[in-house]
Amino acid sequence: MKPRIPAAPHRRAGIAVSLAIAAAIASLAFAPQAHADATLDRIKQRGKLVVGIDGVSPPFGIMDPATGKVGGFQAELGEDIARRLGVKLETVSVTASTRVQFLQSGKVDLLVANIQWTRERSASLSYAPTPYNEVGGAALVSRQSGITRWEDLKGKVACVSQGSNYAEPLDKTYGAVVKGLRGIPESLLALKGGTCAASVHVQPALYELLHGPHAKEWEGYTLATSDLLIPSPTVIWTRRNEADTRAFVDGVIHDWLKSGYLLAQAGKFGVPDDYIRKATDKARQGSFDKAPLEIQEN
Repeated sequence: MKPRIPAAPHRRAGIAVSLAIAAAIASLAFAPQAHADATLDRIKQRGKLVVGIDGVSPPFGIMDPATGKVGGFQAELGEDIARRLGVKLETVSVTASTRVQFLQSGKVDLLVANIQWTRERSASLSYAPTPYNEVGGAALVSRQSGITRWEDLKGKVACVSQGSNYAEPLDKTYGAVVKGLRGIPESLLALKGGTCAASVHVQPALYELLHGPHAKEWEGYTLATSDLLIPSPTVIWTRRNEADTRAFVDGVIHDWLKSGYLLAQAGKFGVPDDYIRKATDKARQGSFDKAPLEIQEN
């Protein structure tokens, strides 16, 4: 029996390289394919972006009497995101009590509504970190109420939308008796009916009520104070852990600010633009505001 002659060093090296290449090819064959996150995949596959917006709540949501559909500021922003994705837009009207559920269940892909950043929301949802607005609360009251400061609400009933982030400061800071109702229309009816002393919602919506086409109906009412309740960044919300969607939307907001598109849409629909104007100026200098970091709950 002939003794086994060991392979030459260069031959052993060649075998090792061949084995390494084969292993690499095998690992690629079984590696998971790269995909965008679930939301972007779904949008592109069906050719449609579904955006949750506020219902009829001028200047953010405006009813088109010809079609019965809700348009306005938020719908226009959703339309631009859809255009950039190369898909059609579908809007779904959401309320304070349904919006988070609609997003988490997949009924909508994004929330482009008046939903400010809060710690609690940040613990369950994700969002594009660049705000597209900053909004605080205002209190609509009867001119005869004598309420001229937030402190004047102590012991009085303040109506808010269910899930509103204004409930906590009204209760804990100002001692109001907070009553959560389905949405702004129900809250305004309660104010007119005397169930609540103040209706507390985002300032632009209440300002438009007093100065818009239906102002005559509200001649006996006013905003209690010009001081806004907890002014907070308004962001576009996504589901948790969908980094591609979050990054895409954030890039869109950057472009809205740098190009002046967001400022133009605010002017078109009568959205107060003090914050948007300042953010646009900063963006053109290469600087962007950021909402607080997402809360990581254990």
